[in-house]
Amino acid sequence: MGRLTASRRVTRITLDGVNRQRPDAIAVEEPLEIRVAGSPLSVTMRTPGHDVELAAGFLVSEGVIHRGDQFSRAIHCGGPGTGGEDGNTYNILDLTLAPGVALPSPDIARNFYTTSSCGVCGTASIEAVEKVSSYDVAEDGIRVEAVDLAAYPDRLREGQKVFAKTGGLHAAALFDVETGALLVVREDVGRHNAVDKVVGWALLDDRLPLRGTVLQVSGRVSFELVQKAVMAGIPILSAVSAPSSLAIELAERAGLTVAGFVRGGSMNVYTRPDRIRAPSTTPAPAETSGVR
Repeated sequence: MGRLTASRRVTRITLDGVNRQRPDAIAVEEPLEIRVAGSPLSVTMRTPGHDVELAAGFLVSEGVIHRGDQFSRAIHCGGPGTGGEDGNTYNILDLTLAPGVALPSPDIARNFYTTSSCGVCGTASIEAVEKVSSYDVAEDGIRVEAVDLAAYPDRLREGQKVFAKTGGLHAAALFDVETGALLVVREDVGRHNAVDKVVGWALLDDRLPLRGTVLQVSGRVSFELVQKAVMAGIPILSAVSAPSSLAIELAERAGLTVAGFVRGGSMNVYTRPDRIRAPSTTPAPAETSGVR
């Protein structure tokens, strides 16, 4: 596995006029080429670590597989020109699917490059992005207490070990609503990669579909994060920041609950609010102006 952090000397400038040079921990970003049966499928910029989970989760998000028994194995590989200066061969990952599982369709092939900020860059059309899930999240009868949901961001933050050193990573966590257990936390320079790592962990542990769970993310909710939650059968997506309009539209169609601005003892619920039990059953007067 590659390094999660790197050290770089920086000049720290403060307004009191005292400038200092000091070492600083930086989050590592490196390319990962994902191959299936030897054929290139995608290249994503990611933080090294949990690469097999990342690749497995990516295949779930793309609708290639949806059960643990459909995934056979993965090997890091290399060849001439792939080792880099330090001789690593961990930036190419070749996946093998179980016998009888169809290989990825050429229709979902990327332009073999996905930035760390965008999980759907390079797809041929917006129609190709909206995948058909094997799971119906709308039928999940999960209910979560608002007070529990409000605590998830802090619990996620406690699990962000690399973020604590660098301040430069997104994170995603999975919570079991019935037990309140934090099942898994994953970090990455890309918010979509962090979610793929969580979904890949669940696939490899044969937990799909992820009924009765909440996916908590550290940033905003974009279209691709809603798509990934739906593809994994996750019924509730919670975020500390805002969702986009397209994310809300997809969540409405899929029956996914989206909660945003989950912080400071409050939250905005954009879709399927019936899944979240508020402390009081008396609704407050509707606001007539302002945004948020």
